[in-house]
Order: sequence, then structure tokens, then C-alpha cells
Amino acid sequence: MINAILETLFDILQSHSTFADFLLLFTPFILLLELPLLFMVILGMFIWAKKEQKRVAFPKNMPKVTCTLLCYSEGENIIEPIYSLAHQLYPGEIEILVVIDGALANKKTHNVALHLKNEINALQNRELKVIPKYKRGGRVSSMNLGMQLASGEIFMALDGDTTFDNDMVIKAVQNFDNPDVVAVAGNLRVKNAKESLATRLQAIEYMLSITAGRTGLSSFNMVNNISGAFGIFRIEILKLLMGWDSGTAEDFDITMRLKEHFAMYPNWRIVFDPHVIGHTEVPSTLLGFFQQRIRWEGDLFYILIRKYINNIRPSLLGGLNYLFTLVGVYFFQIIMPFVITLYTILMLIFVPFNYLLGLSIIVYAFYFMMLLIFYILYIFLISERPKEDLEYVLYLPLFPIFTYTARINAALALLHSIINKSHLDSNMAPWWVLKKGNY
Repeated sequence: MINAILETLFDILQSHSTFADFLLLFTPFILLLELPLLFMVILGMFIWAKKEQKRVAFPKNMPKVTCTLLCYSEGENIIEPIYSLAHQLYPGEIEILVVIDGALANKKTHNVALHLKNEINALQNRELKVIPKYKRGGRVSSMNLGMQLASGEIFMALDGDTTFDNDMVIKAVQNFDNPDVVAVAGNLRVKNAKESLATRLQAIEYMLSITAGRTGLSSFNMVNNISGAFGIFRIEILKLLMGWDSGTAEDFDITMRLKEHFAMYPNWRIVFDPHVIGHTEVPSTLLGFFQQRIRWEGDLFYILIRKYINNIRPSLLGGLNYLFTLVGVYFFQIIMPFVITLYTILMLIFVPFNYLLGLSIIVYAFYFMMLLIFYILYIFLISERPKEDLEYVLYLPLFPIFTYTARINAALALLHSIINKSHLDSNMAPWWVLKKGNY
């Protein structure tokens, strides 16, 4: 079997007049687009690591921080997130707003939160407020209500099932010592990473695609998304934007609306801090993962094509973010899933099996080599838990296959959004709320 594969690889190379011919046939996309973007991200990782060496223990200022936990039906699972915020090392004031969407139908979550009030309010510089929204309105209405009631200078929009490292607030607030920072994207780790193969692969994705990738982009002020589960803002900037917009994909939406001011306010910065850490759960099966990404990718299409297509211009975003949005977002996230899917179909139809197998091995080997280099750099430059993250090295060989299938799934999700407007079919908000944002 191995000899047959080696012979096939040799035949592939021999079928082209020179090895350079072979490289030129299969790698112009890699050389012109993927590698430059990868090198930029790696350079950004080195820039961040150098700055991190100068990080001080505490921020210069200790502003009041409002943490809004967005709850729906967490029940007793709300206890751990509340405790993780109440017992932060941050010496300043922390106001915890537990906003319960659909509280009439979710009495258990409401009662559990109320039961903790006296205990939390007895702590120094901590205040817990339970805010029931008896009629369900979705995440956006919960965040906007939290923003209206917040008394802190720094506002955190947090998922009700997410827990946080006890130095999270300290490290988040440090970023706002820079007056040009308008928002910080928190970093999410996978809480249930060891539950299954699917969760382990998603943990690698969170480490590399999100943590390492956004760290590199942040060095050039090109953060592409402030996670809806973990976004941190100056309250004055949120009020300037009049809060979140109705509809779905509210995290990407607020990021785009902030970036629309970058040309007017070129000093504004959105920072991704990989050491501002929360812990979230991910789907435990591959089917659950693909179903989740069907929604995420459909929401992405809604924001980029249906809602903001006319706003993607350098006069709003600034030159660098405009270029990154075209290449890093539109090309890689909207166009490439279709290109990869179509290429796969054509290869399966027209290319002999042995040739296809040999070519797949070459492509896999190239991407695995890039993945391994990126993973090693992440461990040494960024990871605050290197021993824990090194445990995933055994699963790295599966990761290129995982990401490849995710790209095929993304194409299906985008097609679903184009045909069926899938952003109007979401469990993030009632249909009447989503319909108000219909595009």
C-alpha cells in the first residue's frame, strides 16, 4: 500500500515537465494570499509577545466595571459564572447584572440568581443585581437593557454559562489604560475539551484559529470579531453607537459598526487579549458542531452581504481594515468555501483515484507542516497553559481534515443563507425580533 502511494506521488511529479511547474500549478493561491496573511499573523504574535513581557501586575486606573450576564435557561449553572465574577482579584468595584430573558418561563434561573444576592452583596466592592425580563426578547434586548442600567465605565457582555479566570477583570481593564482602546475581545477556552474527539478538535480550533489568529491580527488593529459571549467595551462608546442592533450575529454586527468609525477616528483600537480568559462549552459531537456552524456561517453572510455590503469602503473602515475585510473576510470566509467545494466535486468526477489520493497527501502534508509550525509558535509565544495545550499534539494530524470538512460545511451554510435567509431562523431571539432586522 505504501509503495503504491509513493509510486503515485512520483507519477504526479513526473507528469509535469519540472517540479517548478507542479508548484506553480497548485500553489499560486498559497503564495499570493495564504502565506502573506499567515506571516502577518505570526509577526503580530511576536509583537504581542514582546509587549507582554512589559505587562505590569495591575492597571493604572481602577474604573467601576459592569458585568452583564446574559441568561435564559441556565438554572443552577448560573452559580459558577456569578461566583467567578464576584471573586475576581480586581480590587475595584464590580457590578454584576444578571439579565434573565423570558424570566416568566425560566423561574428556576431567576430564583437561583436571587438566592445569591445577599452572599455576593456582602463582599467588598461587589454588587449583584437580578434583572428579570418577563417577556423574551433575545440576546440583543438583554445586552441593551444591561447597557442602560450599567453604572460602570467598562461594560462586559457575557454569556450566562461562561466562567472566567480570577484575573480576567484585572487584565481586561489594563487594556483601557490606553485611551485609544474602545473595546477588548476576550479569549475563550473550551471548558469541556476532554469530553470527546469533537471537543478536542474544537479546542485546537479555539487555540489556533481564534486565540493565535486574533492575537496576531490585534497587533495591526484588525480584530475581525468581538465574541458575543465575551465582549468588553467602554460604556461611552456603546452609548455613542446606541447599543446593539436587532437581529442575529450581534457580535459581528457591533464589531463592524465600531470599525465603520476607524477612518474618522484612526486612533481607535479594538484589542484581542489572549490572557483575558473565559471558559465556554462547545458541541460535544461533530454533528452538533456542524449544526452550530451552519448558523454562524449563515449569520456571517447576512452581516457581510445583506446588511453591510454598501458600507465596506476605505472611507469608513480605513485602508488597512478595508483591505483585510476584502481578503481575510470576504475572500477567505465567503468565496473560498465555495471554491474548495467546487474544486472537490470536480476532482472527484474527473481525476483518477490514484492521482487524487497522491495529490491529497501532498496538500495535506503542506498544511500539516504549516499547522505544526503555527502550533509550536502558539505554545511558546502566547499560551498561558502550555503544558495543558501540549496534550493536544496527538490530535493535530486530524485537524487539517477537520478544518477541510468545516469549509465544506460553511459552503452549505452560506448556500442555505442565500436561498432561505437562515438568519431569520435562530434560537438567539424570537422570530418577531429577528424579523425586525430582516435584510
